Amino acid sequence: MLSSPTLSFCQTLTSSAFEQLGELLQQMFSPSGNAAIILTEAVLTRIPTPGDWQVQQFTVVVSSGFSGLLVGLPYSSSSKKSYSDCLVNAKLTFEPTEITQFLEKLRDLFAKDSYSYGRIQEYCQIPAINDATLQSRFTVLLLNNLTAQFNQVNTSNSTNQIFSCEHVENALEKQIAQERLLNQVITQTRKSLDLSVIIATAIAQVRDFLELDRLVVYRFEEINLNSHGHFSQQNSQKPPVYAGCVVHEVLANETISSVLNYSEERCLMPSTSCWEKYRQGFTLAVSDIEKTYALEECLLEYLKKIRVKAKFAAPIVFQEKLWGLLIAHQCDNTREWTQNEQILLTSVAEQLAIAIHQSQLMQSLKLDKLTLEQRVNDRTIELHDALVAAEAANRLRNEFLATISHELLTPLTYVIGMSSTLLRWSFGELTQRQRNYLQTIHDSGERLLEMINDILELSQIEAGKAVLNITEFSLTDIARNTINNGLQQKATRGEVNIHLDLLLDYEEDKFTADVRRVNQILLNLLTNAIKFTPGGGNVTLRVWVENKNAVFQVEDTGIGIPEEQLSLLFEKFHQLDTPYRRRYEGTGLGLALTKQLIQLHRGRIDVQSTVGTGSIFTVWIPPQSIR
Repeated sequence: MLSSPTLSFCQTLTSSAFEQLGELLQQMFSPSGNAAIILTEAVLTRIPTPGDWQVQQFTVVVSSGFSGLLVGLPYSSSSKKSYSDCLVNAKLTFEPTEITQFLEKLRDLFAKDSYSYGRIQEYCQIPAINDATLQSRFTVLLLNNLTAQFNQVNTSNSTNQIFSCEHVENALEKQIAQERLLNQVITQTRKSLDLSVIIATAIAQVRDFLELDRLVVYRFEEINLNSHGHFSQQNSQKPPVYAGCVVHEVLANETISSVLNYSEERCLMPSTSCWEKYRQGFTLAVSDIEKTYALEECLLEYLKKIRVKAKFAAPIVFQEKLWGLLIAHQCDNTREWTQNEQILLTSVAEQLAIAIHQSQLMQSLKLDKLTLEQRVNDRTIELHDALVAAEAANRLRNEFLATISHELLTPLTYVIGMSSTLLRWSFGELTQRQRNYLQTIHDSGERLLEMINDILELSQIEAGKAVLNITEFSLTDIARNTINNGLQQKATRGEVNIHLDLLLDYEEDKFTADVRRVNQILLNLLTNAIKFTPGGGNVTLRVWVENKNAVFQVEDTGIGIPEEQLSLLFEKFHQLDTPYRRRYEGTGLGLALTKQLIQLHRGRIDVQSTVGTGSIFTVWIPPQSIR
C-alpha cells in the first residue's frame, strides 16, 4: 500500500515536526553515482529574487530506487509565534509526476547556463515509482520515530493538539479502504454486463465511502435536427447537437432533493469552454460555487436551485467521446476536495467508461447475432424452397423422360422389327441401295432404343425406384460374354484389338451382384474405349478380386481425356469438347449411367488418363447380400 504512487497526505505540523519529517526523508538517501541528490531550500540562497520561494520550505530526495518530496508553507496565523511553535502546512508525496513538476519549477528559477540548472535538469528524468522494499523501510522509520517526536501545538482555543503517527495510520487505513472500494467497483464491472446494475452499485458504494450528499451520473446524447427543428435520423454536415440529463443518482437521505432527469440547458454544451477539457480527461473541483461561478449566472442559478454548495465532476470518456460525467454534490456546506477523493472519483469514472464500452459491445454483439440468425433463417428458407423446387423440377423431368421414353418404345419396336424382317425376307428382290437404307433404319433404331433404355434406367435410379436383382454368377463368364456378344465384331470393324486378362483363382470366380447391371457397366466401358481408340490400338479388360471386391479394369490406347474435363466425365449429356464432339457420336449418358449403376452396388470408379496415350477405368464392386 505504501508503494502506491498516489500515497500522499497534507497536514498542519509544527516547524520542529516538519524538520524531523524532512530528516527522516533524508535518511532514505542512498548515493548511487550521479543518479541521487538531496535538495532543500538552501539552494535558493544563490537566487537574488526567488519570489514566493523565500517562504517555502522543502526537502526533495531523488534516486533511482526511492524519491520523495516534502513541501511546507508557513501557516498564516502563526506569524507572531516563536520558531519552535510556528505551524507549517506540510505535504508529503511520492508521486513521480509531482516530484518532476516541482524539480522543473525549481530548475526554471536558475539561468540555463548555470551549473544548478543543468544538474536539476538531469534529475528531472529520474523519478519513478518507488521500490517496494525502500518504501516499506521509510514507513517503518516514520512509524517508529514520529510517534514520540511530534510536539504539541497551541490552537486558537488554547487546546493542545498532538500530531502523532495516528495521522499516518488514519491516512494509510483510508488509503487501504479506498483501494478496496476501487477493487470492488472493478470486480463488479468485470462480473456483470448489466450497465444499470454496475452504475447503481458503484455510485452507491462511493457515496457511502466519501459521505457525499448526492452522487449522480450525467449523460450526453447526440441528436440530429432537420431544417424545421424536428428530430431527424439522417446525417447532417452541421455540428452535432447534444442533450444531457441526470440518469442515475444516489442521495444521502430523504432531505436531499432529487435531480433525476434534470438538465443543465445551455450551460454544458460542446460550445462551452469546459466541454473540450472534459473530453480530454480533465476534472473539475469546485469548493464553493459562489466564488467559482460568480460570473456564470446561468449555471450558478441552476446549482442553487438543486441545492449545491460544492461539487466535483469527473468525465466518463471512451473512444475519445464524452459519454457523460460523474458528479459529486455537497448540498449544505462547502468542501475542500482532497487529492485522494479526486483520485477515487476519477478512477471510478474510468471504470464506468469501461463498463459502458463493454455494455455497448455486448449490445452490438447481440444485435449482430439476431441479425445473423435472421439472415440464416431467411437463407435456410430460401435454400429449402430452392431445394423443393429443384426436387419438383427433377421429378417432373424424370417423369417426363420416362413417359416420353415409354411412348417412343412402341413405334420404335415396329421400326426395328419391320426393318429387320425386310432385311431377312421381302416380297421382292431388294437393290443394294434399298438394303443399305433398311440397314441404316435398323441401326438407327437400335441406337435410339439403347439411348431410351439408358434414359429409363437413369430415371429409375435417380427416382430411387431401381432395385438390384442379386444372383450368383461367374466373373469369367460375364467378362467373356460381354466381349463376345457384339463387342468383338465392333472392335473388328474399327480395327481395334480387344483382349481379356483374367487374374482370378478358381475360388474367386463366384460373385454375387446384379449380373444384368454388371454386364451393362462392362458393356458401356468397353464400348466407350473401342469408340475412342483409333485403328491399330488396343483395348484390354482385366478382372481380379481384391479384398473380396470384384475389380474390373478397362485400359485403352485411345485419344485420352484432358485433365480439365475429368471432373465432368460422369455428368449427364456431357461429351468431349470439340473437335472430338463432331468426330465421335454419342449422347453422353453412357458413363453417367455407369457411375450410377456402380454406386447402386455401393462401389466406386476411378479414372486415369493421358491425352494421346490412353485411359484406364477401374471399377470396384463389393459383394452383395442375397435376400
